[in-house]
Amino acid sequence: MEKNDLLSRIIAEVLSEMGGSVPASAVEDVVKASMGASAPAASRVVSSAAADIDIREDITSKECKAVPTLDEPADMDALLRMKSKTPARIGVGRAGGRMKTKTLLTLRADHAAARDAVFMDVDPALLEKMGLFTVQTMCTDKNQFLTRPDLGRRFSDETIREIQSKCVKNPDVQIYASDGLSSTAIKANLENILPAIMDGLKRKGLSVGTPFYVRFGRVGTEDAISEALGCKVVCVLIGERPGLATAESMSAYIAYKATVGMPEARRTVVSNIHSGGIAAVEAGAYIADMIEKIYKAQKSGVELQNG
Repeated sequence: MEKNDLLSRIIAEVLSEMGGSVPASAVEDVVKASMGASAPAASRVVSSAAADIDIREDITSKECKAVPTLDEPADMDALLRMKSKTPARIGVGRAGGRMKTKTLLTLRADHAAARDAVFMDVDPALLEKMGLFTVQTMCTDKNQFLTRPDLGRRFSDETIREIQSKCVKNPDVQIYASDGLSSTAIKANLENILPAIMDGLKRKGLSVGTPFYVRFGRVGTEDAISEALGCKVVCVLIGERPGLATAESMSAYIAYKATVGMPEARRTVVSNIHSGGIAAVEAGAYIADMIEKIYKAQKSGVELQNG
């Protein structure tokens, strides 16, 4: 078989997989292009094969993901209603035995966003704007933070002294933020949620300590902070492990008189705080109410639920 004939057959098979039937003239143009000749028809075929992609749109946006790519659904209205209720990848269709190009690219884009959320740091300009000073756990870098969760719960003696020197002692409530496993969550939510919580608590007559930010922090940092500052209730606003649905999810972990080594069951959690879940301002109001409830009951976590 001549080289051009073999190349023609391979290209015809590939283009057929991408976009259905392909004219022989278009295949010939692609062959010519591979040999260095111009091929206007070939570019039209490739554009047709990727017709489900519009390079001008943000394929990770909520609006774009809401559009089904399933060919000829039996009940389009029912499918649209289902997609409006969940971020799950339903109604995406397929190209032969494979995902469509748009589905594949969206998956890769969402995975990249999740990786960025884990590995990027919070912009210092945001923390400065909000008047938050920064301390760091015993982790020295991001890799150690990911591989040594125990160090992400602990502070050096020097850092504990810094926290004590910069914060109000013995407040009713101590609130702080931490990157956790998603710096993107802090960027997306902190500016709206922290003022909402603090204003709500002040209106309830509770004294609030000095807010700050913990870099490379796990949830358990709140135990050491509670002991260091002598607060009655401690609340950490922390980035949650990102998934392919969102990389912006934040949670609030709240505990009454937290101590190092206490069981996790003593924590009360408000989760799913992001634009597609509980909006930051709404979550802030709810967290303030929950903190007041914990403060009055003098218990949190399972004890609060059972009480």
